[in-house]
Amino acid sequence: MSDPQRFKPLDSKEAGAEHGLEANRPLPRPVDRVLGPLQQLGQHKLAGALLLITATVAALVWANSSASALYDSIFATKVSVGVGDFQLSKPLILWINDGLMAVFFFVVGLEVKREVLEGELSSLKKAILPALCAVGGMAVPALLFSLVNRNGTGAAGWGIPMATDIAFALGVLALLGTRAPVALKVFLTAVAIADDIGAIIVIAIFYTEDLGIYSLVAGGIGLIIAVLSNALGVRNSIFYFILGLMVWLAFLKSGVHATLAAVLMAFAIPARTRIDLRALLARLDGLIDEIRRMPRPAGDLLDADAQHALYEAEAAIEQATAPLQRLEHALMPLVVFVVLPVFALANAGVSVTMDIKSLSDPVVLGIIAGLTIGKPVGIGLTGYIAVRLKIAAMPDGLRPVHLLGAGLLAGVGFTMALFIASLAFADPVLLTAAKTGILLASLLSGVAGFAVLRWGTPPRR
Repeated sequence: MSDPQRFKPLDSKEAGAEHGLEANRPLPRPVDRVLGPLQQLGQHKLAGALLLITATVAALVWANSSASALYDSIFATKVSVGVGDFQLSKPLILWINDGLMAVFFFVVGLEVKREVLEGELSSLKKAILPALCAVGGMAVPALLFSLVNRNGTGAAGWGIPMATDIAFALGVLALLGTRAPVALKVFLTAVAIADDIGAIIVIAIFYTEDLGIYSLVAGGIGLIIAVLSNALGVRNSIFYFILGLMVWLAFLKSGVHATLAAVLMAFAIPARTRIDLRALLARLDGLIDEIRRMPRPAGDLLDADAQHALYEAEAAIEQATAPLQRLEHALMPLVVFVVLPVFALANAGVSVTMDIKSLSDPVVLGIIAGLTIGKPVGIGLTGYIAVRLKIAAMPDGLRPVHLLGAGLLAGVGFTMALFIASLAFADPVLLTAAKTGILLASLLSGVAGFAVLRWGTPPRR
């Protein structure tokens, strides 16, 4: 039982000081001296892109060093997971590409659903221009690659230059500062989201192995349960995680690429709140008043009534937040700072032999042509024609040069392009050529996009 002498009621002056700005500042801890700079770096808009570049450079250096055999052996190591007779054994590279990247595609699915419900793809007026540009930005690169590789051994890689790496593209925009209008960032993000939808469809239809019907049916049943649970009001994240894991395993066994299961599960996550913002504010106001009338603890531990009030506030905030947004917010740092860098480290390691013969490989040329030429032509020309024909309207503050710059930046295919390349090519020679083309094309596209927007557009006032 608490000692009543340890508590005393707050007078009005003390209450004001207690709830003022100074009282809201957390007391510094010794660990903050170490974690503080890292947290500030992690919050920077370029942090994710810089970490991705670092992982890519590390993979290239490692794969071209005397320790290259170690690089290959580590990611070829068999890793087994199972219980009893059920065993799942795959090389580490496939656990990363099929398992870890499922988290990435789950977040992509959450972003797509959010944009369709309330974002830049939520109405025909908003979606028409980025959607048309995305279609052009996928069709022209695929066509150019197919023309270069027609009837060749690399013909299956036509889907590689269709991809856009939005993390890198937005990172370049951040470097431009005031020369990159906010409308350009919104437009490029919407194009990339539409591009992701196209890439997911391509993976599902054209890069799927022989189907295992029973496993596919089991995965479909899991998805139906998820949708019905959403309709019934189930909001527990752990429930959807367990169900999603079962769906992922079923798709993995079915032959359909397992990352598609992550996207479909994302579409089943609830996007509704239980209480609106007005009800939340009313509830929090009542709880704050209640807490202010409580005696102040002498130490750090709260009494039962105060702790209960905080639990109620936490529950109210949870009810006013859609599970979709809560999961997206929670998983985004994991994707940016863990999933994508690990994927880059595992997949970007290619032995660099920059001779004329390697650069003239049809796969390399097809990817470079698709990303550096096809993307800006497909996006820029499609957008310009759509605006001229009045099918769509140019966003406020943007000019044709912005469409060209966005098209060039969309040529930074990197993450998604490497992923599709791993699906398209089982031959290590073709896969190495594809990685070489992706790295060169992404570098050229990023530099060209930066140059066009840096010297072709005036800074904002």
